[in-house]
Amino acid sequence: MDSLNPNTEVRLKVAQCLRTLTACTHDEDIAAALHTLHSYVDEGPESFTTSVQRAEFRRAHYTRALQCLVSNVQADWLRRLAAAQRIELWDGLFLHGPPEQALLVLMEGIGSLRPSTNLDHLVSITERFLQSGRLADLLWSYCLETAPSDSPQLRETLLGRIVALPDLTANRLHPHNKPLFLPRQYYPLLASEMLTALERTCQALKDGSDCSLTFVAQTLGKVCIQGHSDVVLAVLAPRLSACTHSDMVWRRVCWKLLENVPQRWIESVLNGLVQAVSGPDAFGRIIGNLVLTNKKAQFVITHKLLLLHYKYKTQVLRIVLGYLAADRERRPLLIQVLRSVSQAWANPSAVKHTPLEQQLYVTKALLLSVNLLTDSELQELRSELLQCLLGGMQSHLDSNVVQIRRVGMVVGECLSTRMDISGTKLKFEYEQDEDTRELLSLMTPAVTSDEPVNGDDSLQETREVTPTPQKASSENKTGPRSSKTDPDSDLDSDDELTPYDMSGDQEISQASPPRYLRDCLETLISSEDPARVELSLRVAESLVRKNAFATREISVQLTKVLLHMEDKYSINGFLSLRQATMVALAATDCIPVTQYLTTEFYSLNYSLRQRLDILEVLALAAQELSKPITEKRDPSVGTAANTDLTLYPGDNPVHWRQVVEKRIQSNTKRLRRGATQPLAKATPNRYAPVAGHFFFPLLRNYDRPQLTFDLLGGDHLVLGRLIHTLGLFMHLAVNAPIAAQMGRALLDFVWAVRYHADQMVRRGVLFAVCSVFLSMPSQNLLLDFSDQLFETRTWLADVAEGDPDADCRSLAIQSLVLLDKSLKKQLQDPQALSPES
Repeated sequence: MDSLNPNTEVRLKVAQCLRTLTACTHDEDIAAALHTLHSYVDEGPESFTTSVQRAEFRRAHYTRALQCLVSNVQADWLRRLAAAQRIELWDGLFLHGPPEQALLVLMEGIGSLRPSTNLDHLVSITERFLQSGRLADLLWSYCLETAPSDSPQLRETLLGRIVALPDLTANRLHPHNKPLFLPRQYYPLLASEMLTALERTCQALKDGSDCSLTFVAQTLGKVCIQGHSDVVLAVLAPRLSACTHSDMVWRRVCWKLLENVPQRWIESVLNGLVQAVSGPDAFGRIIGNLVLTNKKAQFVITHKLLLLHYKYKTQVLRIVLGYLAADRERRPLLIQVLRSVSQAWANPSAVKHTPLEQQLYVTKALLLSVNLLTDSELQELRSELLQCLLGGMQSHLDSNVVQIRRVGMVVGECLSTRMDISGTKLKFEYEQDEDTRELLSLMTPAVTSDEPVNGDDSLQETREVTPTPQKASSENKTGPRSSKTDPDSDLDSDDELTPYDMSGDQEISQASPPRYLRDCLETLISSEDPARVELSLRVAESLVRKNAFATREISVQLTKVLLHMEDKYSINGFLSLRQATMVALAATDCIPVTQYLTTEFYSLNYSLRQRLDILEVLALAAQELSKPITEKRDPSVGTAANTDLTLYPGDNPVHWRQVVEKRIQSNTKRLRRGATQPLAKATPNRYAPVAGHFFFPLLRNYDRPQLTFDLLGGDHLVLGRLIHTLGLFMHLAVNAPIAAQMGRALLDFVWAVRYHADQMVRRGVLFAVCSVFLSMPSQNLLLDFSDQLFETRTWLADVAEGDPDADCRSLAIQSLVLLDKSLKKQLQDPQALSPES
């Protein structure tokens, strides 16, 4: 019973003090009670309590004492205390006891009190609590396991209060929240306190004491899972990288820290850490061989970060793959990663159904993995890589997207160079852009050292060998002077003479250009002289536009010759010259030329390139004819003004997107004050009367496969271009009498291919739907498609939400906006729906 006496004495004294604080009004008794309670948390030499009594107070009575203080925060005696007395006795009880209990009571008090001076008092104590390093004491107490044994529920509550403190305070104090409680200040502070606890742990281990990092690991995991990994790890990662560089104890502490992170939070920690570290060496020192001992970490590092998440920068791939390649025990995982990445890259379904950004990300992972292989490993995987190369290149080169085809070419070049297949290397011709240059640069090993390279010696050697720019320039300046003063120099030297500018000179040709269109036709048919053929091709467009009567006599024949003409003499600008002449023919003698081109589009023995040329010529001719007749322009100037080949609208998404955006803006009502702008006058054009000749013949035989042309089968490149062209024809036919009939036919055509696997075809379908909604009269849209509008709207909503292609999602959203606007307009105007109207 004697062992219970100290505990009983503490209980009785604490109960007496709490009764005094609750019921007594004498200031002397209040001060004495506060001094007594303070003596149980004061560990100084002046304290008159024993360590056993203090431990019992901390274990059983501290929380109750703080709750009593919070409940009496509005008491009169508190305001009668002097400021120094209040800070020492009242505030000191929160700042000198067990930090975990004090934090829980403070957060409970802030959550329960209404806005008042009492709430402000608790907020100020909480600020001092954070500024005085009490969070580090809290974490350190759990590292030493000196904190009282608590239940999992209590620990989870404490973790929630620590991690969510900015949210809890913002909900109660907004808009009077303190700067220290804001996330941008609190979470770096929490990271610093975690570093302090880890430093104390390292020192304790060196002194021979045991520590536990479970609570610190749980805190780190919970902070990261709630979305604050970037702020916390931006403070932790550089410090951990520096400390683990030469200290093995720090490495053991970091490894143990990550091992103790709960499985449900390890992914968030690794995702943030791999972005915060400087390189693979630092990443390896911090996590060690966690990828070998933790299955969840292995799945995140070898699968999710490489195949599923594609939002990260290339540096993340370098860090992850470099980490796997840095250690002999982890290199088998690098081989496993290479196999999975190569299979994903070569998968035809992935090429068709995954976003371009993800395909670029996987391609970077593939090239980096191959670059990290040793020669022996490369020989072991040679057959698998060759299979990946052949199958993957075929899938990429079959794509309609230019960027995907370029990716296939770049990978083919890089892998063939790395594997050195029979001494031959693949080489493709493609236009380099930022993505291709980055892919090619991945085959060059990158310097990932954490320490700055000491280049003083090498710099000194460079200075000895290479002259400075000033010195070199001075040498260049003095060189000619010395030659001038040399008595043996040639005084009549012509080195100082300025050369003539011959950049504008033109080579004089002995052949003269034809002056008549029929002579031009005869030259293109029968002449074998390259100079005459080039001259005829260059003047053909101007001759067509100058003499419309002569053009109508031979328009179809000249179009046939140009369509089958090949660049046998490597004429500069051959494609643009031929295309411009065919466009001029179609614009000058519209119906016969258009009938010929639309008929030949489905004929036998034409290449895909020729069929695409037909679509391009028809699209450019329709655009020229759609210009207002009142527009004054030089008839001799046509589409050949450009020296480059005219891009097809489907190749440049910005082109048709600008067209759609312009139409949407023109159809948008804006309420404004002041004078209104006059409405633009409707002007006639040459396209509206002949729109059907451009449009309907192309819908005639699309479902009839031929031996060399299967529009609904493998030739989806032509299908996508065809739908884009039809959508352009529909867009240009706005206000034309035949627009309603064209809209019905176009929607019936594209409805069958709206779920096509190729993204270019889906883009064309959505562009065509946008064109119909823009160009077709609203009353016809509601009357003719009343049964299909609900299904169409559902399909557009599904595309806008789930299509892997960003352009498809954008077009679907625009189509929904246009459809809803048309429906709203017609429903608000009942007369527009009546048959008489």
